[in-house]
Amino acid sequence: MIIIGCDYHPAFQQIAFVDRETGELQERRLEHPDRAEKFYRELAAQEKKVRVGMEASGHARWFERLLADLNFEMWIGDAAEIHRKRERKQKTDRQDAQHILRLLLKDDFPRIWVPSWENRDLRQLLWHRHRMVQARTRMMNQLQAVALNEGLRCKKKLWREGGRKQLEGFRLAPWASRRRQDLLELLDRLNPTIAALSQAIEQEVEKCPAAQRLMTHPGVGPLTALAFVLMIGKADRFQCGKQIASYLGLVPLEDSSGNRRRLGHITKQGNSLLRFLLVEAAQVTARSVPEWRSKYVHLTMRRGRKIAKVAMARRLAVRLYWMMRKEWDYEQLRTFGSHAGQPGYRHGVKSNIE
Repeated sequence: MIIIGCDYHPAFQQIAFVDRETGELQERRLEHPDRAEKFYRELAAQEKKVRVGMEASGHARWFERLLADLNFEMWIGDAAEIHRKRERKQKTDRQDAQHILRLLLKDDFPRIWVPSWENRDLRQLLWHRHRMVQARTRMMNQLQAVALNEGLRCKKKLWREGGRKQLEGFRLAPWASRRRQDLLELLDRLNPTIAALSQAIEQEVEKCPAAQRLMTHPGVGPLTALAFVLMIGKADRFQCGKQIASYLGLVPLEDSSGNRRRLGHITKQGNSLLRFLLVEAAQVTARSVPEWRSKYVHLTMRRGRKIAKVAMARRLAVRLYWMMRKEWDYEQLRTFGSHAGQPGYRHGVKSNIE
């Protein structure tokens, strides 16, 4: 078997590899994509088992597809953990490849979970819709500015038929008129695109029982439910809700030592799209569920609105995690969830004695 430690860059990769049968150690620098593809196809022609280890990084999808086509093992490692295991202060591409190879040979490589190709493709659907909505929002804000400059302040009514006619009826300077016309045309093209993408997401949710269960929670729609299922993947990867909050970057930075404890802003280490959706969904939940509304108001008075939103998003993430792990819907979560300290419950379970 051939073990390869790969330090991947968009333009090239530095590799260190050893043949376990002969013990021969070699190093190469492979330019992308021609030399790299030629090297790995030559290994496949020798009919040997190959395992490649590399840090988690972007712009490597073509490389992963190549190894999958050749039936080679591809191990993706936690970049922060690989860096932590480094002993030397010096850092070069050669030393990085050698370091990854040593971890593979010692069975100390911090391998991480990698989503399937279908999972990644569905993530592209979510990201595409999110970017389209962002583009539409920017255009709508520019048109609102045009209306305000002409003395028209009607907020959401601007996008109704009457508001649209008023906006189009303003007499503007030539280039301002051209800008208004182009923005309206782009907006008219984006709306059907976003509607089609939203419909595609709803169709995917119909195929996913886990997402349908999450949608039973107040404030959680198809987009948030599907995003949570895709980003979390396997719920049993996590042992508790604290790990979910940390994975999504919803926990504060901490720099504590001795009697001194310092907490900063949230880490934001997780998926930014899912974190954004959880914050939006948590605000809807706070408006629709009295218990959440009182908690949100209390946190807002104590810590401010921004911190309260993030706190409610973390709470929602933990709830969705347990619903996903236990395969519960919202009613089952309320019945069998934690009720410690509440009247009528003993040891966190609802009493059957009236």
